[in-house]
Amino acid sequence: MGRMAEMTYKRIILFSLIGLCTLFSYSQLEPQYTQYMYNIGSFNPAYVGSVDRAEITALYRAQWIDIDGAPRTLRFGSNIPMSNGKNGLGFNVVSDQFGPTSQTFFDVAYSFQVNLSSDTYLSFGVDAGGGILDIDFTKGNFENPNEPLLNTTVFNKFYPTVGAGLFLYAEDWYLGASVPNFLTGVTKDEEVEAFFNDRVQVNMIGGVVFELGDNLKFKPAFLASYFQGLPFRFDFSANFLFSDIVTAGVGYRIDNAVSGLAGFQISKGVFLGYSYDYNTNSLGQYNQGSHEVIMKFNLGDGGNRKRPEKSKSRKGKPKQIDSPRFF
Repeated sequence: MGRMAEMTYKRIILFSLIGLCTLFSYSQLEPQYTQYMYNIGSFNPAYVGSVDRAEITALYRAQWIDIDGAPRTLRFGSNIPMSNGKNGLGFNVVSDQFGPTSQTFFDVAYSFQVNLSSDTYLSFGVDAGGGILDIDFTKGNFENPNEPLLNTTVFNKFYPTVGAGLFLYAEDWYLGASVPNFLTGVTKDEEVEAFFNDRVQVNMIGGVVFELGDNLKFKPAFLASYFQGLPFRFDFSANFLFSDIVTAGVGYRIDNAVSGLAGFQISKGVFLGYSYDYNTNSLGQYNQGSHEVIMKFNLGDGGNRKRPEKSKSRKGKPKQIDSPRFF
């Protein structure tokens, strides 16, 4: 494939991905991530077998600094590809705190993938787990402390979760869709449902990597979310990767925030990323923005995926495919 044909092909993929996002008109109330492109395994089980090496991810997000009780999210996850190059396993634990409420999610994921062509894969994934919802009204001051709902100071409920996803990808583009939980309507508790929206949600994610030079890559990406009964949420980001080491970019969440993103490939196996969000809505005047830090640890030698050992650079010279993956 010629250079111009390759660029045209990637542009078609990019515009198709963005076009798919317009099909969504509602959003979700799951933990919010600005660095979603490095955190796909958190909400799509089909991703877990797509990585070349086993990876461990840790993320911390402090949202709406200076607002008491604002969301704080901590996520730990792992993606483990099997040696056969077809299967993968994953594990996630997410703690999300918001005012008097605290939710802890956990799941185990499995994926199976098939080769559609020499460099294109389609992965199917499922996950199963649960969530623990805690509501403690002793944490915080309330405008109406005599509200009957507050007479019971603590709720503690467990609910099961079963999700599924698809992930279509090659070395330099990807498109995924997932439903984190099909088991809706299981809380059966009117008090808890006042705080917990137990409805089906759908996520779509995609991105393309453009090689602009020997030491410069550009990756636009998006995350579109549907959550029944709420306005849609759409995130778009544009990141540049310099010399496979330094990442810099910007993001935009419609009617919500603008973001700055930065990352550093500390070593071949360790990536550190940071993002800062500034609210563009009325909430922006009451807080100092949101901070998010992510660390990814890649383990092993990357020998699980059976891909060609060499490709052609822009100048036609062979080069090893050993640079850090950009998603």
